[in-house]
Amino acid sequence: MYYLSCDTQASANESHRMESPVLTGTVAPSSGASRVTSQIRLADGSTFLAARSISILDAALQAQLTLDHSCRSGRCGACKTQVISGKTRLLPALKAELAIAPDEARDGWILTCAREALTDTELSAEAVPGPPSPAPRTLPCRIDTVERVAPDVLRVRLRLPPNAAFTYRPGQSIDLIGPGGLKRPYSIANDDPADPHIELHIRRVAGGAMSAYWFDRAQPHDLLRLHGPRGSFVLRDVAGQDLVLLATGTGYAPIRSLLGQIRRLPADQQPARVRMFWGARQVHELYESPQASGLDWQFVPLISGAEPAWTGARGHVQHSLLEHGFEASRCVVYACGSPAMVDGARALLAAKYLSRRRFHFDAFVAAT
Repeated sequence: MYYLSCDTQASANESHRMESPVLTGTVAPSSGASRVTSQIRLADGSTFLAARSISILDAALQAQLTLDHSCRSGRCGACKTQVISGKTRLLPALKAELAIAPDEARDGWILTCAREALTDTELSAEAVPGPPSPAPRTLPCRIDTVERVAPDVLRVRLRLPPNAAFTYRPGQSIDLIGPGGLKRPYSIANDDPADPHIELHIRRVAGGAMSAYWFDRAQPHDLLRLHGPRGSFVLRDVAGQDLVLLATGTGYAPIRSLLGQIRRLPADQQPARVRMFWGARQVHELYESPQASGLDWQFVPLISGAEPAWTGARGHVQHSLLEHGFEASRCVVYACGSPAMVDGARALLAAKYLSRRRFHFDAFVAAT
């Protein structure tokens, strides 16, 4: 892994809403079984201390251990883990763990972004390998260019102050703070470590306040702020593996960033082959041709809508993967885009015996 230096993300239906019951691995808010600081043990043997009133995820990040995560609001499910022993409680600021199904809750599954530890706790999660994620910072930035690459997609390039020294890992995202304090997460799309700008791919969301700014009012030189980097959708060890990249819509943005990193890996760290499946409703939503020079590469664009002139593949990316051949023991999958695609791919591939630890995802949940 390496850092990049330089001088989208809202499309989904809300998940079901479920109140947090008292179950194995949790205690009710009134319980007296609590300590000021608890030790958290992960499945890989890593340990860290977690103070009360902060999330287990934040405690890990403070200890320079990265756990899988994305939205940090209890909705995407990236930080889902099972409590092996110990007791946790839903943080007061969150009403529910939207990404936890009732049967999962009964089996002790929690979201580390939404829970505080009340006792020493053992989790099934492992720390994300590689260097610690750079600490998030808030920085000013200005719009450099705004380019419409499809009717409902913009390519935006941001410039930072020359001394900003902003670093991130490919696949991570930022929170962008716009007019009136509007804040939305966007994946970083840069595929070139020498690029001094930050590139974002932004899809129009019907009725979205930030979309109205981007598509109707945004101009070069507008002053904004960013906070980041965020997320754990980063490359793990893929040497010799069959690397599968699944994307829908602007879920292509972090995949593009990962591809740039993969192209620059030393030969002994390269995957055996790379296959990318990019799905969209209409042809124009496939707004760029991915670059993968030097790789054993297959690219399958798919359309799910009615496009009579389209002669390529149709349907959904996860089904197309199975049609092209899939061996669970050799595949590592990275999926980014709509929750429907991510959930569908995860369930389908799990049924084909793909380990949870070989499926990495970033689901673009709707902004609240």
